[in-house]
Amino acid sequence: MLETASGNMHCNTAQLPKDFVWGFATASFQIEGSTCTDGRGKSIWDDFAKQPGKTIDGRDGDIATDSYKLWKEDVRLLTEYGVKVYRFSISWSRIIPLGGRDDPINPKGIQFYSNLINSLLGNGITPFVTLYHWDLPQTLHDRYGGWLNKEEIIQDYVRYAKVCFEAFGNRVKNWITMNEPWCISILGYSRGLFAPGRSSDRNRSLEGNSSTEPWIVGHSVILAHAHAVKMYRDEFKVVQGGQIGITLSGNWAMPYNNSPENIAAAQHALDVAEGWFADAIYLGHYPDYMKEMLGDRLPTFTPEEMQVVSGSSDFYGVNTYTTNLCKAGGTDESQGLVDYTFSRPDGTQLGTQAHSSWLQDYPEGFRQLLNYIWKRYKHPIYITENGFSVKNESFKSIKEALHDTDRVNYFRGITSALKAAVLDDGVDVRGYLAWSLLDNFEWADGYVTRFGVTYVDYQTQKRYPKDSAKFLTQWFKDNIQVEEGHLGDI
Repeated sequence: MLETASGNMHCNTAQLPKDFVWGFATASFQIEGSTCTDGRGKSIWDDFAKQPGKTIDGRDGDIATDSYKLWKEDVRLLTEYGVKVYRFSISWSRIIPLGGRDDPINPKGIQFYSNLINSLLGNGITPFVTLYHWDLPQTLHDRYGGWLNKEEIIQDYVRYAKVCFEAFGNRVKNWITMNEPWCISILGYSRGLFAPGRSSDRNRSLEGNSSTEPWIVGHSVILAHAHAVKMYRDEFKVVQGGQIGITLSGNWAMPYNNSPENIAAAQHALDVAEGWFADAIYLGHYPDYMKEMLGDRLPTFTPEEMQVVSGSSDFYGVNTYTTNLCKAGGTDESQGLVDYTFSRPDGTQLGTQAHSSWLQDYPEGFRQLLNYIWKRYKHPIYITENGFSVKNESFKSIKEALHDTDRVNYFRGITSALKAAVLDDGVDVRGYLAWSLLDNFEWADGYVTRFGVTYVDYQTQKRYPKDSAKFLTQWFKDNIQVEEGHLGDI
Protein backbone atom coordinates (compact mmCIF):
# COMPACT_ATOMS: atom_id res chain seq x y z
CA MET A 1 0.00 0.00 0.00
CA LEU A 2 2.79 2.44 0.88
CA GLU A 3 4.54 1.65 -2.37
CA THR A 4 1.31 2.39 -4.25
CA ALA A 5 0.83 5.61 -2.32
CA SER A 6 4.38 6.81 -2.95
CA GLY A 7 4.16 5.97 -6.63
CA ASN A 8 0.70 7.41 -6.96
CA MET A 9 1.52 10.87 -8.33
CA HIS A 10 0.27 10.19 -11.82
CA CYS A 11 -2.74 8.27 -10.54
CA ASN A 12 -3.83 11.18 -8.34
CA THR A 13 -3.82 13.60 -11.23
CA ALA A 14 -6.43 11.36 -12.85
CA GLN A 15 -8.73 11.63 -9.86
CA LEU A 16 -11.26 14.23 -8.85
CA PRO A 17 -10.09 16.58 -6.09
CA LYS A 18 -10.44 15.35 -2.52
CA ASP A 19 -13.10 17.96 -1.66
CA PHE A 20 -15.37 16.81 -4.52
CA VAL A 21 -18.69 15.65 -3.03
CA TRP A 22 -21.08 13.03 -4.34
CA GLY A 23 -24.33 11.46 -3.29
CA PHE A 24 -27.99 11.06 -4.17
CA ALA A 25 -31.04 13.30 -4.37
CA THR A 26 -34.75 13.06 -3.56
CA ALA A 27 -37.74 15.40 -3.17
CA SER A 28 -40.25 15.61 -0.33
CA PHE A 29 -43.50 14.93 -2.22
CA GLN A 30 -41.92 12.10 -4.19
CA ILE A 31 -40.81 10.08 -1.17
CA GLU A 32 -42.41 11.19 2.11
CA GLY A 33 -46.06 10.16 1.92
CA SER A 34 -47.86 10.77 5.25
CA THR A 35 -49.60 13.71 3.61
CA CYS A 36 -52.08 14.20 6.48
CA THR A 37 -49.71 13.27 9.33
CA ASP A 38 -48.46 15.48 12.19
CA GLY A 39 -50.15 18.67 11.04
CA ARG A 40 -48.94 18.81 7.42
CA GLY A 41 -51.13 21.00 5.22
CA LYS A 42 -52.04 20.23 1.64
CA SER A 43 -49.71 21.05 -1.22
CA ILE A 44 -50.92 21.69 -4.77
CA TRP A 45 -49.89 18.12 -5.65
CA ASP A 46 -52.10 16.39 -3.07
CA ASP A 47 -55.48 16.83 -4.76
CA PHE A 48 -54.06 17.30 -8.26
CA ALA A 49 -52.56 13.79 -8.28
CA LYS A 50 -55.96 12.36 -7.26
CA GLN A 51 -57.78 13.84 -10.26
CA PRO A 52 -58.53 11.22 -12.94
CA GLY A 53 -55.99 11.27 -15.75
CA LYS A 54 -53.37 13.41 -14.00
CA THR A 55 -51.03 10.48 -13.34
CA ILE A 56 -50.40 7.63 -15.77
CA ASP A 57 -51.26 4.88 -13.29
CA GLY A 58 -53.90 6.85 -11.37
CA ARG A 59 -51.84 6.74 -8.17
CA ASP A 60 -51.01 9.66 -5.88
CA GLY A 61 -48.39 10.71 -3.33
CA ASP A 62 -50.21 9.73 -0.14
CA ILE A 63 -47.75 6.90 0.60
CA ALA A 64 -44.95 7.32 -1.97
CA THR A 65 -41.90 5.51 -0.50
CA ASP A 66 -43.23 6.11 3.03
CA SER A 67 -40.03 7.99 3.87
CA TYR A 68 -41.69 10.17 6.50
CA LYS A 69 -41.88 6.97 8.54
CA LEU A 70 -38.90 5.13 7.02
CA TRP A 71 -36.38 7.99 6.97
CA LYS A 72 -33.99 6.07 9.24
CA GLU A 73 -33.95 3.30 6.64
CA ASP A 74 -33.06 5.91 3.99
CA VAL A 75 -30.19 7.23 6.10
CA ARG A 76 -28.96 3.68 6.66
CA LEU A 77 -28.91 3.16 2.88
CA LEU A 78 -27.00 6.38 2.31
CA THR A 79 -24.48 5.33 4.94
CA GLU A 80 -24.06 1.91 3.32
CA TYR A 81 -23.47 3.59 -0.03
CA GLY A 82 -20.77 5.76 1.52
CA VAL A 83 -22.10 9.06 0.15
CA LYS A 84 -20.70 12.41 1.20
CA VAL A 85 -23.88 14.38 0.46
CA TYR A 86 -27.65 13.89 0.48
CA ARG A 87 -29.91 16.34 -1.29
CA PHE A 88 -33.51 16.38 -0.07
CA SER A 89 -36.27 18.95 -0.11
CA ILE A 90 -38.39 20.37 2.68
CA SER A 91 -42.17 20.31 2.36
CA TRP A 92 -43.32 23.92 2.79
CA SER A 93 -46.76 22.76 3.98
CA ARG A 94 -45.16 20.54 6.62
CA ILE A 95 -43.38 23.58 8.07
CA ILE A 96 -46.18 26.15 7.60
CA PRO A 97 -49.35 24.14 6.87
CA LEU A 98 -51.26 27.11 5.43
CA GLY A 99 -48.10 28.56 3.88
CA GLY A 100 -48.53 32.26 4.57
CA ARG A 101 -46.33 34.74 6.40
CA ASP A 102 -48.88 35.20 9.20
CA ASP A 103 -49.82 31.53 9.45
CA PRO A 104 -48.66 29.30 12.32
CA ILE A 105 -45.50 27.19 12.16
CA ASN A 106 -45.86 23.44 12.70
CA PRO A 107 -43.36 22.30 15.36
CA LYS A 108 -43.74 18.63 14.34
CA GLY A 109 -42.64 19.50 10.81
CA ILE A 110 -39.58 21.32 12.16
CA GLN A 111 -38.81 18.33 14.39
CA PHE A 112 -39.00 15.83 11.52
CA TYR A 113 -36.41 17.62 9.38
CA SER A 114 -34.28 18.43 12.42
CA ASN A 115 -34.08 14.72 13.28
CA LEU A 116 -33.19 13.86 9.68
CA ILE A 117 -30.46 16.52 9.54
CA ASN A 118 -28.98 15.39 12.86
CA SER A 119 -28.94 11.76 11.74
CA LEU A 120 -27.24 12.63 8.43
CA LEU A 121 -24.56 14.68 10.19
CA GLY A 122 -24.09 11.93 12.78
CA ASN A 123 -23.32 9.57 9.89
CA GLY A 124 -20.86 11.94 8.23
CA ILE A 125 -23.29 12.97 5.47
CA THR A 126 -23.62 16.63 4.48
CA PRO A 127 -27.21 17.79 3.89
CA PHE A 128 -27.96 19.78 0.72
CA VAL A 129 -31.41 21.21 1.36
CA THR A 130 -33.87 22.36 -1.31
CA LEU A 131 -36.50 24.76 -0.02
CA TYR A 132 -38.94 24.39 -2.91
CA HIS A 133 -39.39 21.32 -5.10
CA TRP A 134 -42.78 22.09 -6.72
CA ASP A 135 -45.05 21.51 -3.70
CA LEU A 136 -46.65 24.93 -3.08
CA PRO A 137 -49.08 24.99 -0.13
CA GLN A 138 -52.56 24.64 -1.64
CA THR A 139 -53.87 27.48 0.53
CA LEU A 140 -51.57 30.01 -1.16
CA HIS A 141 -52.77 28.96 -4.60
CA ASP A 142 -56.38 29.31 -3.41
CA ARG A 143 -55.83 32.62 -1.63
CA TYR A 144 -54.19 34.65 -4.35
CA GLY A 145 -53.08 32.45 -7.24
CA GLY A 146 -49.73 31.38 -5.78
CA TRP A 147 -46.87 32.06 -8.20
CA LEU A 148 -49.13 34.20 -10.39
CA ASN A 149 -49.18 36.87 -7.68
CA LYS A 150 -45.66 38.30 -7.44
CA GLU A 151 -46.19 40.65 -4.49
CA GLU A 152 -47.83 38.08 -2.21
CA ILE A 153 -45.75 35.00 -3.06
CA ILE A 154 -42.41 36.74 -2.55
CA GLN A 155 -43.35 37.72 0.99
CA ASP A 156 -44.69 34.27 1.88
CA TYR A 157 -41.75 32.41 0.35
CA VAL A 158 -39.17 34.63 2.06
CA ARG A 159 -40.87 34.11 5.42
CA TYR A 160 -40.88 30.33 4.85
CA ALA A 161 -37.19 30.43 3.92
CA LYS A 162 -36.43 32.45 7.06
CA VAL A 163 -38.18 29.89 9.26
CA CYS A 164 -35.97 27.19 7.71
CA PHE A 165 -32.76 29.21 8.08
CA GLU A 166 -33.60 29.85 11.74
CA ALA A 167 -34.51 26.23 12.47
CA PHE A 168 -31.83 24.39 10.50
CA GLY A 169 -29.15 26.85 9.38
CA ASN A 170 -26.88 26.18 12.34
CA ARG A 171 -26.41 22.70 10.80
CA VAL A 172 -27.29 23.12 7.10
CA LYS A 173 -24.56 24.89 5.13
CA ASN A 174 -25.81 24.21 1.60
CA TRP A 175 -29.15 25.70 0.51
CA ILE A 176 -30.99 25.47 -2.81
CA THR A 177 -33.85 27.94 -3.10
CA MET A 178 -35.79 26.50 -6.04
CA ASN A 179 -35.77 23.30 -8.05
CA GLU A 180 -36.16 23.76 -11.81
CA PRO A 181 -38.09 27.00 -12.34
CA TRP A 182 -38.62 26.02 -16.00
CA CYS A 183 -40.68 23.01 -14.87
CA ILE A 184 -42.59 25.04 -12.29
CA SER A 185 -43.52 27.56 -14.97
CA ILE A 186 -44.00 25.50 -18.14
CA LEU A 187 -45.31 22.19 -16.85
CA GLY A 188 -47.54 23.81 -14.23
CA TYR A 189 -48.83 26.88 -16.09
CA SER A 190 -48.42 26.21 -19.83
CA ARG A 191 -48.69 22.50 -20.59
CA GLY A 192 -50.81 21.75 -17.53
CA LEU A 193 -49.06 18.44 -16.89
CA PHE A 194 -47.94 19.32 -13.35
CA ALA A 195 -49.83 20.93 -10.47
CA PRO A 196 -51.63 23.30 -10.48
CA GLY A 197 -52.31 22.06 -14.01
CA ARG A 198 -53.14 25.38 -15.71
CA SER A 199 -53.16 25.57 -19.51
CA SER A 200 -54.88 27.16 -22.49
CA ASP A 201 -55.70 23.62 -23.60
CA ARG A 202 -59.32 23.34 -22.40
CA ASN A 203 -59.21 19.55 -22.73
CA ARG A 204 -56.59 19.66 -20.01
CA SER A 205 -57.67 22.56 -17.84
CA LEU A 206 -60.63 24.90 -17.43
CA GLU A 207 -58.26 27.67 -16.35
CA GLY A 208 -55.01 29.16 -17.54
CA ASN A 209 -53.39 31.15 -20.32
CA SER A 210 -50.32 29.43 -21.75
CA SER A 211 -49.20 32.53 -23.64
CA THR A 212 -48.76 34.69 -20.52
CA GLU A 213 -48.87 32.72 -17.27
CA PRO A 214 -45.61 30.71 -17.52
CA TRP A 215 -43.58 33.89 -18.05
CA ILE A 216 -45.31 35.61 -15.11
CA VAL A 217 -44.65 32.57 -12.90
CA GLY A 218 -40.99 32.34 -13.94
CA HIS A 219 -40.55 36.02 -13.08
CA SER A 220 -42.11 35.51 -9.63
CA VAL A 221 -39.93 32.46 -8.95
CA ILE A 222 -36.75 34.38 -9.82
CA LEU A 223 -37.72 37.27 -7.54
CA ALA A 224 -38.76 35.02 -4.64
CA HIS A 225 -35.45 33.16 -4.97
CA ALA A 226 -33.46 36.40 -5.09
CA HIS A 227 -35.18 37.96 -2.09
CA ALA A 228 -34.65 34.80 -0.03
CA VAL A 229 -30.95 34.85 -0.96
CA LYS A 230 -30.68 38.53 -0.02
CA MET A 231 -32.28 37.82 3.34
CA TYR A 232 -29.94 34.86 3.94
CA ARG A 233 -26.88 36.93 3.08
CA ASP A 234 -28.05 39.90 5.16
CA GLU A 235 -29.18 38.02 8.25
CA PHE A 236 -27.66 34.53 8.37
CA LYS A 237 -24.60 33.99 6.21
CA VAL A 238 -22.07 35.69 8.46
CA VAL A 239 -23.15 33.69 11.50
CA GLN A 240 -24.01 30.38 9.80
CA GLY A 241 -21.33 30.41 7.11
CA GLY A 242 -23.33 28.57 4.47
CA GLN A 243 -23.76 28.96 0.73
CA ILE A 244 -27.03 29.43 -1.16
CA GLY A 245 -27.99 29.08 -4.79
CA ILE A 246 -30.56 27.83 -7.27
CA THR A 247 -30.96 24.63 -9.29
CA LEU A 248 -31.92 24.99 -12.95
CA SER A 249 -32.93 22.27 -15.35
CA GLY A 250 -31.12 22.14 -18.65
CA ASN A 251 -30.25 19.57 -21.25
CA TRP A 252 -27.62 20.07 -23.91
CA ALA A 253 -28.88 21.34 -27.27
CA MET A 254 -27.09 20.27 -30.46
CA PRO A 255 -27.85 21.43 -34.00
CA TYR A 256 -29.58 18.73 -36.05
CA ASN A 257 -27.05 19.46 -38.78
CA ASN A 258 -24.64 22.24 -39.71
CA SER A 259 -27.17 24.51 -41.39
CA PRO A 260 -27.08 28.09 -40.03
CA GLU A 261 -30.75 27.95 -39.01
CA ASN A 262 -30.28 24.76 -36.98
CA ILE A 263 -27.10 26.12 -35.35
CA ALA A 264 -29.15 29.17 -34.33
CA ALA A 265 -32.00 26.91 -33.19
CA ALA A 266 -29.73 25.07 -30.75
CA GLN A 267 -28.72 28.38 -29.15
CA HIS A 268 -32.37 29.47 -29.00
CA ALA A 269 -33.20 26.23 -27.19
CA LEU A 270 -30.44 26.94 -24.65
CA ASP A 271 -31.64 30.53 -24.25
CA VAL A 272 -35.06 29.35 -23.10
CA ALA A 273 -34.13 26.12 -21.28
CA GLU A 274 -31.23 27.62 -19.31
CA GLY A 275 -30.86 31.27 -20.17
CA TRP A 276 -34.34 32.36 -19.11
CA PHE A 277 -33.27 31.95 -15.48
CA ALA A 278 -29.49 31.72 -15.65
CA ASP A 279 -28.97 34.90 -17.71
CA ALA A 280 -31.17 36.87 -15.30
CA ILE A 281 -29.50 35.54 -12.15
CA TYR A 282 -25.85 35.37 -13.28
CA LEU A 283 -25.67 37.97 -16.05
CA GLY A 284 -28.31 40.47 -14.94
CA HIS A 285 -30.81 40.36 -17.84
CA TYR A 286 -33.18 38.10 -19.76
CA PRO A 287 -31.81 36.64 -23.03
CA ASP A 288 -32.29 38.89 -26.06
CA TYR A 289 -33.90 36.02 -27.93
CA MET A 290 -36.61 35.66 -25.28
CA LYS A 291 -37.37 39.39 -25.45
CA GLU A 292 -37.62 39.08 -29.22
CA MET A 293 -39.80 35.95 -29.08
CA LEU A 294 -42.20 37.11 -26.37
CA GLY A 295 -42.25 40.90 -26.69
CA ASP A 296 -44.31 42.53 -23.94
CA ARG A 297 -45.47 39.12 -22.66
CA LEU A 298 -42.07 38.77 -20.97
CA PRO A 299 -42.23 40.69 -17.68
CA THR A 300 -39.51 43.24 -16.99
CA PHE A 301 -37.42 43.81 -13.88
CA THR A 302 -37.32 47.24 -12.31
CA PRO A 303 -33.77 48.50 -11.65
CA GLU A 304 -34.38 47.83 -7.93
CA GLU A 305 -35.51 44.26 -8.62
CA MET A 306 -32.57 43.56 -10.89
CA GLN A 307 -30.20 44.74 -8.19
CA VAL A 308 -31.57 41.94 -5.98
CA VAL A 309 -31.67 39.33 -8.77
CA SER A 310 -28.26 39.88 -10.34
CA GLY A 311 -25.62 37.74 -8.63
CA SER A 312 -28.17 36.03 -6.39
CA SER A 313 -26.58 32.57 -6.48
CA ASP A 314 -23.31 31.38 -4.99
CA PHE A 315 -23.14 28.42 -7.37
CA TYR A 316 -24.88 26.98 -10.42
CA GLY A 317 -27.01 23.94 -9.58
CA VAL A 318 -27.87 21.96 -12.70
CA ASN A 319 -30.30 19.10 -13.19
CA THR A 320 -29.48 17.50 -16.53
CA TYR A 321 -30.40 14.21 -18.12
CA THR A 322 -30.07 14.18 -21.90
CA THR A 323 -29.18 15.96 -25.15
CA ASN A 324 -31.63 17.16 -27.80
CA LEU A 325 -30.95 17.54 -31.50
CA CYS A 326 -32.49 20.86 -32.50
CA LYS A 327 -34.30 21.84 -35.68
CA ALA A 328 -35.51 25.36 -36.49
CA GLY A 329 -39.19 25.97 -37.06
CA GLY A 330 -40.92 24.55 -33.98
CA THR A 331 -44.11 26.05 -32.56
CA ASP A 332 -43.43 25.57 -28.83
CA GLU A 333 -42.24 28.79 -27.15
CA SER A 334 -41.11 26.85 -24.08
CA GLN A 335 -38.49 25.21 -26.33
CA GLY A 336 -37.58 28.47 -28.07
CA LEU A 337 -39.66 27.66 -31.19
CA VAL A 338 -37.34 24.71 -31.79
CA ASP A 339 -38.21 21.08 -32.54
CA TYR A 340 -36.38 18.41 -30.52
CA THR A 341 -35.47 14.99 -31.87
CA PHE A 342 -33.18 12.06 -31.04
CA SER A 343 -33.02 10.90 -34.66
CA ARG A 344 -29.92 11.96 -36.56
CA PRO A 345 -30.14 12.88 -40.26
CA ASP A 346 -29.00 9.34 -41.15
CA GLY A 347 -31.84 7.86 -39.09
CA THR A 348 -29.71 6.52 -36.22
CA GLN A 349 -30.66 7.35 -32.64
CA LEU A 350 -28.56 9.57 -30.41
CA GLY A 351 -28.30 6.87 -27.75
CA THR A 352 -30.06 4.19 -25.69
CA GLN A 353 -33.74 5.03 -25.16
CA ALA A 354 -34.95 5.36 -21.57
CA HIS A 355 -38.43 4.57 -20.32
CA SER A 356 -39.02 8.33 -20.37
CA SER A 357 -39.72 9.40 -23.96
CA TRP A 358 -37.68 12.60 -23.47
CA LEU A 359 -34.49 10.81 -22.42
CA GLN A 360 -31.69 9.10 -24.32
CA ASP A 361 -28.18 8.31 -23.17
CA TYR A 362 -25.58 10.71 -24.67
CA PRO A 363 -22.70 11.43 -22.26
CA GLU A 364 -20.81 13.63 -24.75
CA GLY A 365 -23.61 16.18 -24.43
CA PHE A 366 -23.23 16.20 -20.64
CA ARG A 367 -19.59 17.24 -20.99
CA GLN A 368 -20.47 19.93 -23.53
CA LEU A 369 -23.21 21.33 -21.30
CA LEU A 370 -20.84 21.60 -18.32
CA ASN A 371 -18.35 23.48 -20.49
CA TYR A 372 -21.08 25.80 -21.77
CA ILE A 373 -22.35 26.63 -18.26
CA TRP A 374 -18.84 27.20 -16.90
CA LYS A 375 -17.72 29.45 -19.76
CA ARG A 376 -20.93 31.45 -19.89
CA TYR A 377 -21.80 31.88 -16.20
CA LYS A 378 -18.43 31.45 -14.46
CA HIS A 379 -19.79 30.01 -11.21
CA PRO A 380 -18.90 26.74 -9.46
CA ILE A 381 -21.23 23.96 -10.61
CA TYR A 382 -23.06 21.33 -8.60
CA ILE A 383 -24.82 18.62 -10.61
CA THR A 384 -27.87 18.36 -8.39
CA GLU A 385 -29.75 15.73 -10.45
CA ASN A 386 -28.75 13.31 -13.16
CA GLY A 387 -30.12 9.87 -13.91
CA PHE A 388 -31.84 7.37 -16.19
CA SER A 389 -35.16 5.50 -16.27
CA VAL A 390 -34.70 1.97 -17.56
CA LYS A 391 -37.29 0.94 -20.14
CA ASN A 392 -40.16 -1.10 -18.64
CA GLU A 393 -38.34 -1.52 -15.33
CA SER A 394 -41.66 -1.54 -13.44
CA PHE A 395 -42.80 -4.54 -15.47
CA LYS A 396 -39.77 -6.64 -14.60
CA SER A 397 -39.34 -8.95 -11.62
CA ILE A 398 -37.37 -7.46 -8.74
CA LYS A 399 -34.50 -9.82 -9.53
CA GLU A 400 -34.38 -8.59 -13.15
CA ALA A 401 -34.81 -4.93 -12.22
CA LEU A 402 -31.80 -5.01 -9.88
CA HIS A 403 -29.56 -5.69 -12.89
CA ASP A 404 -30.20 -2.26 -14.39
CA THR A 405 -27.58 -2.50 -17.14
CA ASP A 406 -28.82 0.49 -19.15
CA ARG A 407 -28.62 2.71 -16.08
CA VAL A 408 -25.15 1.43 -15.22
CA ASN A 409 -24.03 2.18 -18.79
CA TYR A 410 -25.57 5.64 -18.52
CA PHE A 411 -23.66 6.39 -15.30
CA ARG A 412 -20.49 4.89 -16.75
CA GLY A 413 -20.65 7.37 -19.62
CA ILE A 414 -21.64 10.28 -17.38
CA THR A 415 -18.87 9.74 -14.83
CA SER A 416 -16.28 9.48 -17.60
CA ALA A 417 -17.58 12.73 -19.12
CA LEU A 418 -17.62 14.38 -15.69
CA LYS A 419 -14.01 13.47 -15.09
CA ALA A 420 -13.00 14.77 -18.53
CA ALA A 421 -14.85 18.05 -17.98
CA VAL A 422 -13.12 18.63 -14.63
CA LEU A 423 -9.62 17.29 -15.31
CA ASP A 424 -9.17 17.96 -19.04
CA ASP A 425 -11.40 20.97 -19.64
CA GLY A 426 -10.91 22.74 -16.30
CA VAL A 427 -14.63 23.06 -15.51
CA ASP A 428 -15.18 23.89 -11.83
CA VAL A 429 -17.60 21.14 -10.80
CA ARG A 430 -17.80 20.75 -7.02
CA GLY A 431 -20.25 17.88 -6.66
CA TYR A 432 -22.45 15.27 -8.31
CA LEU A 433 -25.81 14.06 -7.00
CA ALA A 434 -27.46 11.20 -8.88
CA TRP A 435 -31.23 11.05 -9.25
CA SER A 436 -32.49 9.26 -7.35
CA LEU A 437 -31.73 7.47 -4.12
CA LEU A 438 -35.02 5.58 -4.44
CA ASP A 439 -37.62 4.69 -7.01
CA ASN A 440 -40.44 7.07 -6.12
CA PHE A 441 -43.56 9.00 -7.15
CA GLU A 442 -42.50 10.33 -10.54
CA TRP A 443 -45.05 13.17 -10.79
CA ALA A 444 -47.37 12.76 -13.81
CA ASP A 445 -45.85 9.32 -14.47
CA GLY A 446 -47.03 8.05 -11.10
CA TYR A 447 -45.02 4.97 -10.14
CA VAL A 448 -44.63 3.50 -13.64
CA THR A 449 -41.30 5.24 -14.28
CA ARG A 450 -38.37 4.38 -12.02
CA PHE A 451 -35.24 6.50 -11.64
CA GLY A 452 -33.91 4.98 -8.42
CA VAL A 453 -30.54 3.36 -7.83
CA THR A 454 -32.48 1.54 -5.11
CA TYR A 455 -35.49 -0.57 -6.11
CA VAL A 456 -38.60 0.01 -4.01
CA ASP A 457 -41.21 -2.74 -3.79
CA TYR A 458 -44.29 -0.56 -3.34
CA GLN A 459 -46.26 -3.43 -1.81
CA THR A 460 -43.84 -3.85 1.08
CA GLN A 461 -41.73 -0.62 0.87
CA LYS A 462 -38.65 -2.83 1.05
CA ARG A 463 -35.54 -1.30 -0.54
CA TYR A 464 -33.12 -3.26 -2.72
CA PRO A 465 -29.82 -1.80 -4.02
CA LYS A 466 -29.52 -2.03 -7.82
CA ASP A 467 -26.31 -2.60 -9.74
CA SER A 468 -26.23 1.16 -10.49
CA ALA A 469 -25.92 1.97 -6.77
CA LYS A 470 -22.98 -0.41 -6.52
CA PHE A 471 -21.40 1.06 -9.65
CA LEU A 472 -21.57 4.68 -8.43
CA THR A 473 -20.42 3.79 -4.94
CA GLN A 474 -17.35 2.02 -6.31
CA TRP A 475 -16.64 4.62 -9.00
CA PHE A 476 -16.52 7.56 -6.61
CA LYS A 477 -14.48 5.54 -4.14
CA ASP A 478 -11.94 4.92 -6.90
CA ASN A 479 -11.99 8.35 -8.50
CA ILE A 480 -11.78 10.91 -5.69
CA GLN A 481 -8.42 11.64 -4.08
CA VAL A 482 -8.21 10.60 -0.46
CA GLU A 483 -7.17 13.08 2.19
CA GLU A 484 -3.40 13.20 2.74
CA GLY A 485 -2.40 10.91 5.54
CA HIS A 486 -5.50 8.78 4.94
CA LEU A 487 -4.93 5.82 2.65
CA GLY A 488 -8.55 4.75 2.62
CA ASP A 489 -9.73 1.20 3.12
CA ILE A 490 -6.95 -1.28 2.47
